[in-house]
Amino acid sequence: MNGLVFNIQRFSLHDGPGIRTTVFLKGCPLHCYWCHNPEGIRPSAELQVFPQKCIGCGECIRVCKQHAHQVIDNKKRFLRDRCIADAACVAVCYAGALELTGRRMNVDEVMAEIEQDQIYYDSSGGGVTLSGGEPLMQKAFSLQLLKRCREHSIHTALETCAFAPAESLKELLSYTDLVMMDIKHMDSDLHKKATGAGNRRILDNARLLANTDIPLWFRIPVIPEFNDSIKAITDITAFAGALQIERKKRHNPAEIRLELLSFHQMAGDKYKSLDMDYNARAIKPLSKTTMSELQDIVNHYFQD
Repeated sequence: MNGLVFNIQRFSLHDGPGIRTTVFLKGCPLHCYWCHNPEGIRPSAELQVFPQKCIGCGECIRVCKQHAHQVIDNKKRFLRDRCIADAACVAVCYAGALELTGRRMNVDEVMAEIEQDQIYYDSSGGGVTLSGGEPLMQKAFSLQLLKRCREHSIHTALETCAFAPAESLKELLSYTDLVMMDIKHMDSDLHKKATGAGNRRILDNARLLANTDIPLWFRIPVIPEFNDSIKAITDITAFAGALQIERKKRHNPAEIRLELLSFHQMAGDKYKSLDMDYNARAIKPLSKTTMSELQDIVNHYFQD
């Protein structure tokens, strides 16, 4: 079985406990205007173009059978609508101005990379995290990867936006040791404006996950002018806190936690390389003081 992978990041320290390998799968059902991984949104392989690295050698023009690379009005142009992402041009681009994002890999190929670091997983309490994009858009492939990790006693984490049918999520939970998900806003209309979809399915899946014995980490991206108000963060935190209380009432020891993630603008060049609009370009990151004030709200609901 093949999946479409756009990155395998080894020695990751921010995608779950311990030292991890994070497998990023392509395709996402949401279109958040601030997305930090725009190369994971489209469910197909695509070319990233970095004109500033181009040395004008013309090799890409020579090998591209689709004529996606051309010189028009004495300037090098890339015609994305002609590109079939066969990577012929990438292979001859010695300057690194062209990169293919998204490659077909089978489960054995991914596991071969994962297993290289099992000693670090064992010593640090780490493991493998499936991220994206959205892993649930490649459910069958994700399921097989999680099963194989379980066979090798590797801790598994699923990082998801949770915008998926509940049954799809349930299928993966039998082989998942930790779920990390985000709630972007409790107001469904505002959520739809920012991401292209309402939040009902996401909140329903959060409740579903809270009723399992799997640790659940809410990771909230704090986006200026969208969900950075005291009310927005309070509403999200109160929702997650109520789920934590219900777990405790059932004497379920599995952890529910919530953390706030600061917005940054480091994805700008990625959008440009993919000919995508970066609608968060004008947004300025929040100050440490503001983030600290919002963190105080979280601390009120989530205390040891």
